[in-house]
Amino acid sequence: MSPTTLPTGLEHGHVTFLGAGPGDPGLLTLRAVEALSNADVLIAEHEVLDVIRTHARQGVSVVPMDADSSVSPPGTGAPQLTVVDGASTTAAVPTPARDAAHLVMEATRGGRRVVRAVSGDPGLDTYAAEEMLACAAAGVPFEVVPGVAAAVGVPAYAGVPLRDPHGADVRFVDARTASDRCWTEVGASDGTVVVSTTLDSVAAAAGELVSAGRKPDTPLTVTVAGTTTRQRTWTATLGTIAQTLKQAKVLPSPDGGRSVIAVVGERSAAAQRDQLSWFESKPLFGWKVLVPRTKEQAASLSDQLRSYGAVPHEVPTIAVEPPRTPQQMERAVKGLVTGRYEWIAFTSVNAVKAVREKFEEYGLDARAFAGIKVAAVGEQTAKALIAFGVKPDLVPSGEQSAAGLLEDWPPYDPVFDPIDRVFLPRADIATETLVAGLIELGWEVDDVTAYRTVRASPPPAETREAIKGGGFDAVLFTSSSTVRNLVGIAGKPHNVTVIACIGPATAKTAEEHGLRVDVMAPSRRSTSWPRPWPTSA
Repeated sequence: MSPTTLPTGLEHGHVTFLGAGPGDPGLLTLRAVEALSNADVLIAEHEVLDVIRTHARQGVSVVPMDADSSVSPPGTGAPQLTVVDGASTTAAVPTPARDAAHLVMEATRGGRRVVRAVSGDPGLDTYAAEEMLACAAAGVPFEVVPGVAAAVGVPAYAGVPLRDPHGADVRFVDARTASDRCWTEVGASDGTVVVSTTLDSVAAAAGELVSAGRKPDTPLTVTVAGTTTRQRTWTATLGTIAQTLKQAKVLPSPDGGRSVIAVVGERSAAAQRDQLSWFESKPLFGWKVLVPRTKEQAASLSDQLRSYGAVPHEVPTIAVEPPRTPQQMERAVKGLVTGRYEWIAFTSVNAVKAVREKFEEYGLDARAFAGIKVAAVGEQTAKALIAFGVKPDLVPSGEQSAAGLLEDWPPYDPVFDPIDRVFLPRADIATETLVAGLIELGWEVDDVTAYRTVRASPPPAETREAIKGGGFDAVLFTSSSTVRNLVGIAGKPHNVTVIACIGPATAKTAEEHGLRVDVMAPSRRSTSWPRPWPTSA
């Protein structure tokens, strides 16, 4: 069976050739996210899968590709793909480029929707074009979703505009396939040249341009891991780039070199990069930050850290489980519906989740909160309520903690408050601060265990070694339990690691465990990180 022929009677599916961009998941287009959410099968190289996987639906089948080797079933000479319905399967399918077309079409068997994702843009990927032709010849319908090309996106993240007010020419060269004629043409031009190459071959590409006529003092920038928080850019000239990389101790790579984008030209704005470098100058760029949280809650915090240029490393320290005796929670939810409470106070996202799940169990929705005042501690807790359809009536104006909530909580007034009772769903290990404070303000409190927090399994050995050996620049504790559990499963962070805590209660717990607290968020909107920043990841 040839790579462009499908078995007779096979029901064709559909293939989306999708550009995953140069590395930053945030550069995926809206159309790309839509296609990924509807896909039955994802086919891509490992580094591309890391970019697109989070946008795929649960149960999608994932097929990593390895272009350096091949696997073929006996007697066919072509790769074989097995797709399992209803479960997310990850099967390594090492495949040479010439067989990728067959793999893609095989994945469409049974009418499946396949996303074939490539780095950058499909229109600039030679193998993607071959796979499209194969689909067309076999009658398999396909579409193309463009992506941000690395040759354009990486210079933008490096602060190197490719055009100037004078409208200089811009030429693109792939050094891995460029001919002598290509080097001669770009060498004779005075426009900007964007060279796709490898870190190990940058000096050779610079030499080709000099030999073709470019002056050795022509400025250039070289960017590795572009658009990711591992990005690093060097500024030099064609004649000095080899020495610059040597002084920076950039070592040859055992796999032949990481891909880089070099921008060459008198008007390439290399000299202005100090003013235009917006990405690598972010306040936490390159910081390795440990995020010890529940797995469900780590994502939003990690996204915020990435927006500041940090490299978050999530370590689940807490697992959330239902209470051992659910009857108390069931009575409280029924009381909420029947008008037993004037207020309900949420101190965590998990508390919102626990109440929401109980509502869904009884067939209730956000309308059951009608007539009840709702309080929330923390921006994320408030967002979880809004996602549920409930807008909090009270959020602390200052410190995001139980103490901060008490500062803004009104005392009970029998004239204006027809009911004197508060429903407080919380963790089994929560402190009594809020309960005591509400009672002091004249309220009756139903203090209900809505969920239990238990210690998660220890992280891998290399993560534990990095925690204790100073491998992280900072650790961000978001609750007392994350402090206790991280120390319990992985040990204390090294004393060179910055310790950041969300509030005074968490900071107190950290100090009780022998940690020096460097940073504490004084309010919902302000967090002060220490300076100076690390100069590299």
